[in-house]
Amino acid sequence: MTPAEGLWAHLSGGALLWLTLTLVVYSIADRLSLLVQRNPLANPVLHSVWVIGVILVASGTPYQTYFNGAYFIHFLLGPSTVALALPLYENRRVVMRSLVPIVVALVVGSVTTIGSVIACAAIFNLPAVITISSLPKSATSGVAMGISQSVGGDASLTAIIVVATGIVGAVMATPLLNLLRIQDRRARGFAVGLAAHGVGTARAFQVHPLTGTFAGVAMSLNGLMTAVLVPLAASFIGS
Repeated sequence: MTPAEGLWAHLSGGALLWLTLTLVVYSIADRLSLLVQRNPLANPVLHSVWVIGVILVASGTPYQTYFNGAYFIHFLLGPSTVALALPLYENRRVVMRSLVPIVVALVVGSVTTIGSVIACAAIFNLPAVITISSLPKSATSGVAMGISQSVGGDASLTAIIVVATGIVGAVMATPLLNLLRIQDRRARGFAVGLAAHGVGTARAFQVHPLTGTFAGVAMSLNGLMTAVLVPLAASFIGS
């Protein structure tokens, strides 16, 4: 083993390398996104994922090694979700004035996201485990994985589907909402947060604080609604 290979073997097994790599790659991707005025196609999460993926494949690094190193970022998902309560509190009056539309949109949106999975499964004849694992795709990852595991799904598969859903939703949301001529920041934020959970919410906050607030509301409420609806849908699929 050459000195360079020995140094790499030492560094790659430690937490600091992968944590630093993740932060540096995301910072560069976020900077590039800012330079192109937050174009949806320049979503920093999207480009961070494939860049880090290429590095892991090229270096022959197992995903578990990377995850162990970057676990601190995963840990921060919980506190960052709780921190969404601050903009919610600051905009509480606006949120309360929109309570009825929020409830209606929540029910319709949650049923639609789960119903779309069932419809696709029927069209493409997907195995039950894939269908069940996909049901909570629009909930934030921690919630979705727990729900999936409790109803007989594959939590790892759910995590992949959830991340993919969030990235696709964050990229497509702005062009689609513009095409539909939906300009209300509350409606735009709620739609993105409900469909694309944390990734979409992060994108919404880049657009406007009010948009991000409603995205955070949608993400939180959809987690609760998903926890209620997915077991019912899973029991239907298993019967």
